[in-house]
Amino acid sequence: MGVKGFVEGGIASIIAGCSTHPLDLIKVRMQLQGESGAPNPSVQTRPSLAFQAAAAPGKIHLHAPPPRVGPVAVGIQIVKQDGARALFSGVSATMLRQTLYSTTRMGLYDVLKQKWTDPVTGNMPLPSKIGAGLIAGGIGAAVGNPADVAMVRMQADGRLPSAQRRNYKSVIDAITRMAKSEGITSLWRGSSLTVNRAMLVTASQLASYDQFKETILGNGLMKDGLGTHVTASFAAGFVASVVTNPVDVIKTRVMNMKVEPGAPPPYAGAIDCAVKTVTAEGPMALYKGFIPTISRQGPFTVVLFVTLEQVRKLLKDF
Repeated sequence: MGVKGFVEGGIASIIAGCSTHPLDLIKVRMQLQGESGAPNPSVQTRPSLAFQAAAAPGKIHLHAPPPRVGPVAVGIQIVKQDGARALFSGVSATMLRQTLYSTTRMGLYDVLKQKWTDPVTGNMPLPSKIGAGLIAGGIGAAVGNPADVAMVRMQADGRLPSAQRRNYKSVIDAITRMAKSEGITSLWRGSSLTVNRAMLVTASQLASYDQFKETILGNGLMKDGLGTHVTASFAAGFVASVVTNPVDVIKTRVMNMKVEPGAPPPYAGAIDCAVKTVTAEGPMALYKGFIPTISRQGPFTVVLFVTLEQVRKLLKDF
């Protein structure tokens, strides 16, 4: 397959990423709910641990965490506050991310799949599929991390007060300004999380799609067509959502954190972020945004693989 696999995967990924971008934006906003310093960055303590300064002797008052808002309400709030176009904030970063990250991971997975498929049976063992996904996802994430950081920041910008917004004009503007003001290494902030998440996504998404598809066809449940592709891809999207949501929450928070000059960062790293999040908001905080995640991951995976199958048919003679 060679270059062809990269082209097919890239086209399908860009179409899927752009068409489901509003759901991804809502997911990011929900994952940042309850994060300390969201409404007021000067406050460094987590909501459930913040004490009132003027508390009466012998009495301790805890600030109640802000109520969690559902995906529909978040979407409506975004449209009311910034207009319908705000649902596509950061779409240029999404396109660049899919071009770098998804093209790489889809192409590499296809290359490894061709090499590791049994020539006699035409099938690839599940452990080999998972291994191929882990390798392809890790390399793809390392390549696409700058666009991923820019995308998270552009999507999250609208939740900040007007005076604190970064107001990036485009993904190129975001990457350029980050490199100048925070150093080139800021473009790989959270890269360990991105790589870990991408390895899990690719292994669970691509491997499970191939496995579900083979199972459906092998048992004669459906013929190789649109119905099989939709069923297998939606099941793969659910698996990927369950596996990756906790890492995605931590990744979003680490990438979005604002580091003030001369002040320590809100999170020392991924582990610190996870500990602070679970301590302040409970373990289920790692599944914040799960509904929009599955709402986005399901359609994204369906569009991705259905488009991929169609692109393969169009390019089969090339």
